[in-house]
Amino acid sequence: MDTETPLFPLRSVLFPGGHLPLRIFEPRYLDMVQRCHARGEPFGVVALTAGEEVRRRDGEGFQAEAFHDVGTLARIEQFERAQPGLIEVRARGAERFRVRETRCLSHGLWVGRLEPLAEDAAVAVPEDLGAAALQLQDLMAGWTQRAAAEDLPVQPPFYWNDAGWLANRWAELLPMPLEARQRLMAMDSPLLRLELVVDRLDAIRRSASP
Repeated sequence: MDTETPLFPLRSVLFPGGHLPLRIFEPRYLDMVQRCHARGEPFGVVALTAGEEVRRRDGEGFQAEAFHDVGTLARIEQFERAQPGLIEVRARGAERFRVRETRCLSHGLWVGRLEPLAEDAAVAVPEDLGAAALQLQDLMAGWTQRAAAEDLPVQPPFYWNDAGWLANRWAELLPMPLEARQRLMAMDSPLLRLELVVDRLDAIRRSASP
């Protein structure tokens, strides 16, 4: 991309198709999301490697921030001014990208020139991994009894037989370090991503068995 895209460094990883609710109060991000919403443009989500989500003072300046160079575009689907100085948005993960150049503006907002990465190839879920789709459906059946549909961590449309989509949803949900989640998101092979996620899912189930 020749133009600069605003970046939102977070202590989390956004996957394509993922659901991202945000409560925004920092001036650098209030202005950003208002502009993106008004223009129908996305912003980039990148996982922090140093610094915090909220900008903090460090002596006479601010705490240093650094982030991974592979991230995911977020497209705003719902936008609400909850109160003065607070905006709530719900965004959806779109295309992945690699950051080629970055700069930090005077008020702390990062912008970057991004290189789009290829979308996952359409790969059907192999028969030996099909139980992962059934397990996620069972989880969702329990969630729907306790929470409103719009608050569920997995949002429609559902692609139960798509390896990349299924891997991404489990990668968002399973407990793991941020770095492990980042590696899965940056992985080009949706089938390998699903295999690794299922391995982790099986390990968790075995450890929970008596």
